[in-house]
Amino acid sequence: MAERNYTVVTEFFLTAFTEHLQWRVPLFLIFLSFYLATMLGNTGMILLIRGDRRLHTPMYFFLSHLALTDISLSSVTVPKMLLSMQTQDQSILYAGCVTQMYFFIFFTDLDNFLLTSMAYDRYVAICHPLRYTTIMKEGLCNLLVTVSWILSCTNALSHTLLLAQLSFCADNTIPHFFCDLVALLKLSCSDISLNELVIFTVGQAVITLPLICILISYGHIGVTILKAPSTKGIFKALSTCGSHLSVVSLYYGTIIGLYFLPSSSASSDKDVIASVMYTVITPLLNPFIYSLRNRDIKGALERLFNRATVLSQ
Repeated sequence: MAERNYTVVTEFFLTAFTEHLQWRVPLFLIFLSFYLATMLGNTGMILLIRGDRRLHTPMYFFLSHLALTDISLSSVTVPKMLLSMQTQDQSILYAGCVTQMYFFIFFTDLDNFLLTSMAYDRYVAICHPLRYTTIMKEGLCNLLVTVSWILSCTNALSHTLLLAQLSFCADNTIPHFFCDLVALLKLSCSDISLNELVIFTVGQAVITLPLICILISYGHIGVTILKAPSTKGIFKALSTCGSHLSVVSLYYGTIIGLYFLPSSSASSDKDVIASVMYTVITPLLNPFIYSLRNRDIKGALERLFNRATVLSQ
């Protein structure tokens, strides 16, 4: 029986874009512009919410935390990808790879829980408007965010600690632009049955349970909207939920397509494209989606511009 190569792996190689060297410069410029726009849009959203007292409500409290999470999620993967494109050095140290994987799982989970908290906020606002201020107090909002951080940290830490117990053989090539957990497990020459069990139970629960809660919340919202006595009430409810539904559809749509639908061994390019959607495109679009048809955000921007105009005179 041939002996397996148990060479200690000290680094990995991220090879997602190495086959398209002719597109290296255009892709670098595109992703750099996306990243800068993500930073500018989400940072602007946070500053706008913090600076305008009229936006100091539970909905925008969660939105500011979502914007911070989007900044962090993009910063976990995109800078390393840009550096690799610029220097053509695809390597990443083992410790750096594991660290990147931890924070990627952490901020992805945090996005899930924050979107769920926002769905609950919309449910209370539309289905129980008279009790909204009583239910959605500052203490509950802080509790929801704190629990989201704790659950995200716990799930990411569990995957990271289990991964640290594995051995990796000579193959250290990851056909991705970041250290994805599933891709790393495929490279391991150890028994990964426990890792797969945790992914199937805890990992999927982090995705499916929040999605179920969101669907239940919007199911109740839909029933309440249909019972609205006037079309004005329907349009007002839809305007407050439309932005959140768009973000939820974009975010969960790509994740379900990537992790839940069956894929072939030749689908690595599709996996990379899907990952780009929720690690680059979704954080980029979120601040624009929430401000596009949001009267509160538009009003805050108008007040900010008016204030700036007065100060400049």
